[in-house]
Amino acid sequence: MKTIADLAAADDGRGLANKRVFIRVDFNVPLDKKTGAITDDARIREALPTIRFAMEKGAKVVLASHMGRPKPGKKEGLSLEICGARLAELTGWEVHVPEDCIGDAPKKVIQDLRPNQVCLLENLRFHPEEEADDEAFARELAELCDIYVDDAFGAVHRAHASVHALPLQVRNRAAGFLLERELKALGRVVHNPEKPFVAVLGGAKVSDKIDVVESLLAKCDVLVIGGAMANTFLAAQGKKMQKSLVEQDKLPLARTIIEKARDRKVKLLLPVDLVVAEGVDASSGTVVASDAVPEGQMALDVGPKTVDLIKKELVKAKTVFWNGPMGLFETKAFADGTLEVARALAKIDGFTVIGGGDSAAAVKVAGEDVVKGIDHISTGGGASLELIEGKKLPGVAALEGA
Repeated sequence: MKTIADLAAADDGRGLANKRVFIRVDFNVPLDKKTGAITDDARIREALPTIRFAMEKGAKVVLASHMGRPKPGKKEGLSLEICGARLAELTGWEVHVPEDCIGDAPKKVIQDLRPNQVCLLENLRFHPEEEADDEAFARELAELCDIYVDDAFGAVHRAHASVHALPLQVRNRAAGFLLERELKALGRVVHNPEKPFVAVLGGAKVSDKIDVVESLLAKCDVLVIGGAMANTFLAAQGKKMQKSLVEQDKLPLARTIIEKARDRKVKLLLPVDLVVAEGVDASSGTVVASDAVPEGQMALDVGPKTVDLIKKELVKAKTVFWNGPMGLFETKAFADGTLEVARALAKIDGFTVIGGGDSAAAVKVAGEDVVKGIDHISTGGGASLELIEGKKLPGVAALEGA
């Protein structure tokens, strides 16, 4: 798979000069529900190295992204103009956002681009053909570019037109720096991870991570399970979880996973203590043993003894992959388990990868020092999990053999 640096090196280093370089970015940033303001611009910042590189090489840069899940005919609140304004604010570039992502409007903007000007196409998902991986729609996008670069790791697991059908129609196609970095870092986890390898999984449901668990059991030495998904495993061991979230229909699966871990000699670390309360709206919790949840109470975080056990495994690890919080970390009273794991992870010598999503958000809450201590924080939760599962990612497959 080629990279944007490979394409730039062609023709004695003039490979991008005066070319229309279409960069698929992931500007699907979180917005404040009341004000519509961007609450975290990390995805825009992560794309800057690739965009800057293309501009410095003399390219006419065309950026494309989706935002949210617009309903047919509804465009309110999901225009990429707000991302264009933030990009301009971060860089000082003039960012032009045409009224559509296909047709005459973007063609005119791209034709007139001057140095320090960028074209950011309007939300790709305003056209249902984007999610349908429609070839005709992809052909219209292909009319806007000479070179295709994918730098949207958060979208490469989707077989959508701008990610899959479009690159297959462009001869010169490559990965951007962000996508290249993601594949290298996650590749170290997927292919021959240095041992001991500790995998930490959290979040709400076992059903969301069955394939990930199966894949990790074949690779890791220690599998730590926290968050609400741990409740299902504890219930499968016969512990009364009272009001805790438990996937009753997944109890047999949890028992099978426990047996597989034992057969493969993978240490399965489940919570030995929990922080419980009457409900998710509680402002404080009580620490109890995992087999002593009081009636009318529910588990909302792992307890301090469990955190200590996790830390002991992390200290010995040469590779760590973490996806999913250890509890309801959005609430201060139930955030300690997740934040303590993040802090411990930042201090170890081994290679550490956070698999995007809520885990990435939790690391940021833990502070800048913690963020700096992690080797790689993925920008794509779903994509990183599918890569760990061993699935072929449509956006990556479309770049191979270019």
